[in-house]
Formats: sequence, C-alpha cells, structure tokens
Amino acid sequence: QVQLVESGGGLVQAGGSLRLSCAASIRTYTMGWFRQAPGKEREFVATISGDIRSTDYTDSADSVKGRFAISRDNAKNTAYLQMNSLKPEDTAVYYCAAGVGHLPKVQSDYTYWGLGTQVTVSS
Repeated sequence: QVQLVESGGGLVQAGGSLRLSCAASIRTYTMGWFRQAPGKEREFVATISGDIRSTDYTDSADSVKGRFAISRDNAKNTAYLQMNSLKPEDTAVYYCAAGVGHLPKVQSDYTYWGLGTQVTVSS
C-alpha cells in the first residue's frame, strides 16, 4: 500500500505563501492535492501526471490558477504544492492523493490518501 504523509501546513497571513510537501513511499503516475474546509465538501486543487521518463503535465482548479503550483521531485518521491497570494478562503485541511489516471479531478479517481495538513490563512 502506498503511504502518503503531508507536511508544511500552518498559519499564514493573507497574501503570504506556504509550500506543502507530500512524501510518498513509492512514485505513482499521478499525484493530486485536495482541500476541505470545515463543513464543506472536499474539493480538487491540483494534479500532476507523467511516467518517470516523460514530461509531467499539470492541471489545477480555476480558483487557484496563477497562485498555486504543483510539482514533484522523483528522487524523493515527493510532491509539492506551492501556494502564493493566499486568501482566507484557502483555509482548509489539505490532502495529498495518489492514483493512476491522467490528471484526475475527482476524489474517486485516486486510490491513496494522506491524513492531511492544516492551512489557516488569517485576514
């Protein structure tokens, strides 16, 4: 089973930046980030897909385009979510996920999940 551990969350002021990390036990074709605010449904944030010798492709939610960027380090089996220009509405628990589909945007297309890391953006 693939193990995923998120880190890098914390408290930041609006306009600030954070970089989340997701350490995985093995490399998978696809990694993704989702977030869930209290009382809200879990929503798609960003995804990255590609095999070990091919170009990685990325996609992200419209709400974070231009502010967030997903990337990964194959040598470390680690995915990242660079979050800039953070807004209070970005406050949520952020979850890392792994799967085999190409740039999936729905939860059901991911097989493995981390336990999440809290991101709180103050106004």
